[in-house]
Amino acid sequence: MMASASALAFVVFSCKGNLSEAEKLDLEKIPIQVVDSMFYVQSENGQLKMRVEAPRMEVYEHDTLSYDLFPSGIRVFAYSEEGTLETTIKAQKARHDKYPQPDKERWSAFGKVVIKNILKQETMETDTLYWDSVKHEIWTDCYIHMYSPSGSMQGYGMRSDERARNAILLRPFNNEFLIETDSTKVVVDSVNFIGPMLKK
Repeated sequence: MMASASALAFVVFSCKGNLSEAEKLDLEKIPIQVVDSMFYVQSENGQLKMRVEAPRMEVYEHDTLSYDLFPSGIRVFAYSEEGTLETTIKAQKARHDKYPQPDKERWSAFGKVVIKNILKQETMETDTLYWDSVKHEIWTDCYIHMYSPSGSMQGYGMRSDERARNAILLRPFNNEFLIETDSTKVVVDSVNFIGPMLKK
């Protein structure tokens, strides 16, 4: 009879120990879903608009704010109205916030963020970038370096449309530009180049 009582006490003690460990878990810090090798495509009327790739996506759900984390980096590819690859964005980490209000969300990218407008041959590098997919804008308040074949600019703060077609540097300093007057210069888009035209 004594052996049974001690066994029962051990079981009760073990269960209590496991419950106390479970109570320490913060469920708000645990993702409800994890996606490896995430691949997302957005199209409109059969036209490819955007492609997103990430090694890992973690989904978190809360009452006031739900969000997706991309702890291993992210790459975004945006296409022009004609269907050619126009803009790429890559970063070491990213976050996608989804609010309860309709049409309200925000993307944030962190760590060696590189934005390239391939068609204009312009590149921007910064540490933090925000993207409002509703207003179709990207911006940062951090240090940013912008460069192209015609020169380079640096400063703090930038605002642009989401495809980086018309980026504006808010507080520039120490900028250099090259003035080219050669009107015969030919620029080849190596990303969207499909080859020479054949003679008929």
